[in-house]
This record gives sequence, C-alpha cells and structure tokens, in this order.
Amino acid sequence: MANLIVVCGPQAVGKMTVAESIRDKIKYNLMINHDSIEVSDKIFGFGTPAQKEFNAFFREKAFELAVKHNVDLIFTYVCAFEVPQEREYLTGLADLFEAGGGEFYFVELSADIETRLARNATPHRMERKPSKRDAAWSKSNLLSDTEKHRLNSNSDEFWFKNHIKIDNTNLEPDEVADMVIERFGLKANDKEEKEYRFGM
Repeated sequence: MANLIVVCGPQAVGKMTVAESIRDKIKYNLMINHDSIEVSDKIFGFGTPAQKEFNAFFREKAFELAVKHNVDLIFTYVCAFEVPQEREYLTGLADLFEAGGGEFYFVELSADIETRLARNATPHRMERKPSKRDAAWSKSNLLSDTEKHRLNSNSDEFWFKNHIKIDNTNLEPDEVADMVIERFGLKANDKEEKEYRFGM
C-alpha cells in the first residue's frame, strides 16, 4: 500500500522546500508540480493543448504507478479552492490511494504576500523551476493568480479527514516538516537514498 501527501498552497509559499524536508526525513518519493510542467513545456511548448494534456497524463500515470508499486509519494499542488473541479480532482487522488490501502494527507500552507514575493526569487526555486526564471513574468503571474483565485481554504473549511493548515510565514521548512510528521504520526521508510531522491 502507498500513502500520498499533498503539500498545497499558493505560488512561492514554500511547498517545494517543505516537501523536500518531509522527503528527507521519512524517505518518501517526491513529485513537485513543476516536474510535469517543465517536461511538458519543453516538449510541447508553454500552455499549448498538447502541453496541458501531457502534463495531466504525466501526473495521472505517476500516481497510478505509485499505488501499483507501493511507493509512498509527496506531491506539491496549487489549488484554486473556489473551483469545484479542484475538490473533485483531489478527492479522486484520495480515493485512488485509499482504495489501494494507503492514506491520504493534505498539508495546506499559507504565508503573507510579502514573504511569497521574496521566496519567489530564491536561487533554489530558479534552479528547480526554469519557467520561473523570467522574474517579471513570474511575479506578475503570482500577483494575478492571487487576485483571481482563492488559493487557501477558509478558516473553517477542511476537505479531508487528514487536513492540516500551517502558516509558514515565519517557519523554516524543517519546522513545518516536523509539525506534519508529528500531526499525522508518519513513520520513516527503510530505503536507500537512491530509491527516493536519486540524482538530487
């Protein structure tokens, strides 16, 4: 059986660094949302119909294989909470992993806009996400999406039984990871490093 941890929140809130810390502490495999975005952009071009279809297929297949081969997985995701299809998509992921005997955990991060804008330009983010290297476009996209969408749930809104909300404005990634691990009682896998973070 395989577990899935979704680390969710607006752009540049710190999803990737928190997910990497969780990965290293409990030896889960990690797929950040930009893994599929960057590959599909490179092959089919930014925002094209083929890119969008391949991006969705890439993720769907990765989830199916994680369940099939009992691979515990972390996935980072930006959710527009006002869009009904978003809840349907995430519930589908929960159903997929729970049907295979695993657990689904939903970690929702939030931070103020000033913190997110500062994090948006960090070297680590630029290294891992080539599409963000156009700093002006990336900043504009972040501000636009913040204006157009509800990128965090309401204070009394919980979509899943395992749903934790953390304001990580003033927290280090390791602190957040420890909070998640403790809250959900997560245990570390017995894996060699090459099995969960090869080439990183």
